[in-house]
Amino acid sequence: KAKSEFVSIASHQLRTPLSAIKWVIKMILDGDAGKLSLEQQELLNKGYLSNERIIRLVNDLLNVSRIEEGKFGFNFEKADFQEVLSAAMSNVEDLAVKNHQQLTIKKPAKLPKIFLDKERMVMVLQNILSNAIKYTPEYGKIQVIIEVDKENLHVKINDQGVGIPAEDQPKLFTKFFRAANVVKLETEGTGLGLFMVKNIIEKHNGQVSLTSEEGKGTEVSFSIPINKSVNL
Repeated sequence: KAKSEFVSIASHQLRTPLSAIKWVIKMILDGDAGKLSLEQQELLNKGYLSNERIIRLVNDLLNVSRIEEGKFGFNFEKADFQEVLSAAMSNVEDLAVKNHQQLTIKKPAKLPKIFLDKERMVMVLQNILSNAIKYTPEYGKIQVIIEVDKENLHVKINDQGVGIPAEDQPKLFTKFFRAANVVKLETEGTGLGLFMVKNIIEKHNGQVSLTSEEGKGTEVSFSIPINKSVNL
């Protein structure tokens, strides 16, 4: 408990100066302090992107501490799942295009309205999609498959990425864990994404699972009930 409180307090204290640094760099990049040379712009852009990475890390740490303290707020409402999917896709499409990857969706013509937290569900989809894109080689394929039955909405996201070693898979939904082959491939990452995904899906009375084969790819699946209310 003391450790969670420390992480929460430290993260809150870090957010204010990080936001100030972001604001100052952005103003300079926008030319508010005078014209910059190309070299100055490049250096400041690197600083801006590094600051953004730290902000994302701090936000992840804050979210985890809120989950552990039972303070990870949810705002459930009847929402169109298509809007949630579109918001998540728009946040990751540029990265897939940059990597020359094929990102496809297979789904029913009309998706149902579901009792969910839109912001948190976008976070779930974006997290899984970001991993799929990040660990799939250039020109690879990522597919989103959505199916609906009488009780549940099912989502599968599969990739052609590096896959996860069998011995690492039982630890995937725990805090700060990253597979050994992934750490060698991609130095950035907190190992907090799937921990948050699992907690958010379970809060929606849903289930999440993962199947993977090293060198061949990974599929992350989750299902959430369509008509059941959530016990808050």
